[in-house]
Amino acid sequence: MKHLNDHELMAQLQAGHGDALAVLFDRYHRLVLSIALKIVRDPAEAEDIMQNVFLEIFRSAAQFDPAKGTTKTWLLQYAYHRSINRRQQLNLRHFYQQDNVQGIETRMPQTSSSLIGRFSNHELKRLLQEALATVSRRQRQVLMLASFGGFSMNEIALKTGESVSNVRHYYYRGLKKLRSFISEGKEQPGGPNE
Repeated sequence: MKHLNDHELMAQLQAGHGDALAVLFDRYHRLVLSIALKIVRDPAEAEDIMQNVFLEIFRSAAQFDPAKGTTKTWLLQYAYHRSINRRQQLNLRHFYQQDNVQGIETRMPQTSSSLIGRFSNHELKRLLQEALATVSRRQRQVLMLASFGGFSMNEIALKTGESVSNVRHYYYRGLKKLRSFISEGKEQPGGPNE
């Protein structure tokens, strides 16, 4: 199907051939991801938007009308509108007022590498256990699944029965508490249900 043009791919998708979606994804996923990233300014959120855009394209392929525009334009409209909607949701949840995700991720490795030189493996293990004791049960579960299990936020949401939004909340709040514990040495108990 890779040799088909966009119009032909949409016709195949409308006929129920799911392989056409994979070809469209290969052609346009970087473009959709870049639009989402420019709007929501968070890599994980942008990736979720990209996946959702292609799922929606698959579900609503029957609504595509080539007389109204190209496949690329249709995809970009989905990407733009879904990204704007998600950014508004994140604004309502004060997502952008929290510590910037890049800031958390870039500070954590620096702190960790400086700790490695100062402590033995046994001391580092004990420090990690103490730090994990400062976060809530849910935060700990999400952090462990993401860091040691290698699961994505979507996979963790499926495993735990939580929404992706809640999983992200637990993850980033947990990281913030761990960073605070490691850098300041202050314990911050996280309630049982946070």
